[in-house]
Formats: sequence, structure tokens, C-alpha cells
Amino acid sequence: MSTTESLGLTPRIWAVGALCRAVADALEARFNPIAVRGEISGFTRAASGHCYFTLKDAGGQLRCAMFKRAAQMLDFRPADGELVEIRGRLGVYEPRGELQLIVENMRRAGQGAWFEQFLQLKAKLEAEGLFDAERKRPLKTMPRGIGVVTSLGAAALHDVATALQRRVPHIPVVLAPSLVQGPDAPPTLVQALQQLSQQPNIDVILLVRGGGSMEDLWAFNDENLARAIVDSPVPIISGVGHETDFTIADFCADLRAPTPTAAAEMCAVPQAELLSNLQLWGGALQTLVHRHLDTHEQRLDRAQARLGRPSEGLNTEKMQLLRLQQRLTQAVQTRAQRCHNELATLASGLARGVQQTPATARERLHRAALRLELLDPKLVLQRGFAWLSDIDGQAITSVAQTTEGQALQATLADGVVELRVAAPTRI
Repeated sequence: MSTTESLGLTPRIWAVGALCRAVADALEARFNPIAVRGEISGFTRAASGHCYFTLKDAGGQLRCAMFKRAAQMLDFRPADGELVEIRGRLGVYEPRGELQLIVENMRRAGQGAWFEQFLQLKAKLEAEGLFDAERKRPLKTMPRGIGVVTSLGAAALHDVATALQRRVPHIPVVLAPSLVQGPDAPPTLVQALQQLSQQPNIDVILLVRGGGSMEDLWAFNDENLARAIVDSPVPIISGVGHETDFTIADFCADLRAPTPTAAAEMCAVPQAELLSNLQLWGGALQTLVHRHLDTHEQRLDRAQARLGRPSEGLNTEKMQLLRLQQRLTQAVQTRAQRCHNELATLASGLARGVQQTPATARERLHRAALRLELLDPKLVLQRGFAWLSDIDGQAITSVAQTTEGQALQATLADGVVELRVAAPTRI
């Protein structure tokens, strides 16, 4: 029997809402304002700007709400796993009867355990070069096949399959099922990646999972999985969680997508775009062919206009040949007549020359003999002149050629006289 019943008192019967308000008033009077420390989990930001998350530690957890005005005052971006100190007011969310902390102020208090492990592994792998952009491989725009690693029961599988069917229905898709949450997930993820990378005609692999808290996504922060992604011979696109979620797998992947659907959209060029490009290329090719045909047809028209009908061209050439033949005949006849006339003239002159040659030749010979006699030196000597020379027969024509006592010869018309120079005298 309860103490109330033993005292004969009837317990008050509360309305649910009134009881929630009473509890809220009691909390307000007993605890508020309150400061609490814990680790963020399941942080989300609504479209309204309000933020919702769970604050927890090893001993318990508390649902928290941070309205837009307080969220705008933050100087950092809260993330799952961070250890924070919160100031606010503890109350009851009456529609659900849940204990709720309305956050008025939040600041970092250090890194939570999960987040600390994440940062340590990230720093280690980054130092080894596993995140280097130079290491990452380019994706094929038209892969022969697409591999998908996710859970069979995950909503991400439905989203990826829908996106691939809509965008690239012509590309085959191979699924390698795996766990995506819990301590057994990393080995199955590694096995699934290795299985797909060994299959022929798989040119890209999608590693996908829906959103969740840091604990939910922790399998994608496994070191063995990170090294399997880097060692994969096939490029990998990671699509883990929401746009604000980052895992080690995202840093190691060749390409990170903000969501699973985005990963499916980024793995290949859509069929519609390829068909559109093909149609554009086909149209451009058809236009080019027509343009070439038009150009050659115009050239053919011009050539045909210049050529005309072959029979007309042949008749024209025949007429030209006849004209040339007539001109040639006339030229030959004219030339033959001219040669005939010249030959007749030469024959007549030759006949006259033959008749006149003996008498003319005798006359010319007589005149030449007379001129020759006039040039005979003896005729000059007969007129009283003499030819003076030295004893060697060299002609003496100047006083300067003689010396006193020199012996000379004087040739006269009838003989030679021996002389000696007495004394040369110039006139």
C-alpha cells in the first residue's frame, strides 16, 4: 500500500499535457539556466535554419534543439563527434513528452573520441599520399560497365538504381552486396570492392550509403577500406551520407559525390546527352555533305555550260581545220610562185652574165696590167730618182740614218753606184 493510500489521500489525476507542463516548470525552476558538456551525434540543419542533434556521453544522451537565431551566432560548423559545451534551458517537448535542451550558446570543448580517431587516421593517410590529387585516376565518360557496392536493404541502392536506369539504361550494372554499418562492415566492403575490380568490363565502381551519424558512417573510416580503395585498379566514386558528411573513404576515392544519387549521376554521360550530341553531329554531317554536293553540282553546271554539246564543238573544230587547210594551200602556192619567179630571174641574169663574162674579164685584166706597170719602181728610177740603201740593203730615207764615212749604195735605172757619206747635213 502506498503512502498516499495509507494516509487516505487520493492521488491527483493529471492530464498528459498538464503533467508535461508541470514537469517543464519543475525543470525550469530546478535546473535552468543550465550548462552541459557532451559529444554531438546526428547533427542536422533543417531548411528553416534550426539545428537538431543529440548530445551524449558514456552515461546517457539528451535531445537538443538550436533555433536559427542562436545557430547564426556560431563561429564554427558543428559536426558529429565533436565535444562541445552547451548553455541553454532544459524543458519538455510537450507534443512528444520528450526531455529536450534548447541550446542558446555552444562552443567547442575539445574533440570527441570518434572525431579524434577520425583526425588521427586522416593525418596518417594524408602524410602517406593516399589523398593526393595526382594519384587519382580520371573517369571514363562512357564506361563499359558500372559496379555498385552497398547494402541490399539500403535506400541508397534504390536511389542509385533509379538514377542509373534513368540516365544510362544502356550500361550494364553489377551489384556487390555488403554491410554498410557496424563492426563487420569494413571487411565486407573491402571484399566487395575486390570482387568488382576483378570482373571484366567494369570501368567504374560506386561506393554508396545513405546519411547517418558519425557512428553510422564509421565503417567508411576504416584504414583497410581506405587502402583497398587506393589499390583498386578500377576508379571509385564515393557517395556516402549527405553533402555535409565526410569520411576517410571520400578522401581516398578518385571522386567524391555529395550523395549516392549524385554518384550515379557523375559516373557516366547520360544516354539522352549522347543521343542529343549524336543528333547534332548527324545534322552537322548532313549539312556538310549537302554543302559539298551543292558545290560540286555547281562546278558540274559550269563545266557543262562551257563544254556545250559535243557535236557542236566537233563541227567548230572541223570548220577551223578547213580554214587552216585553205590558208596553208594558199601559202604554199604563193611561196612556190615566188620561188619560181626568183629562179627565172636568176636564170635570165646568169644567161646574160655568161655572154658578157669573157670580154669584160679581158678588159678588166688590161686595166689591171696598166695599173701594175705604173707602180713599177723602175719607171720612177728612169725619171732620175735613185733608191738609197746601206750595204745590207736597208733603205735610207732620212739623214738621221747616216754617219760620216758610212758606205752606201745608190740604185739607178741602169745600175748601182757605191757611195760614202762625207758629212750629213740636215736641210
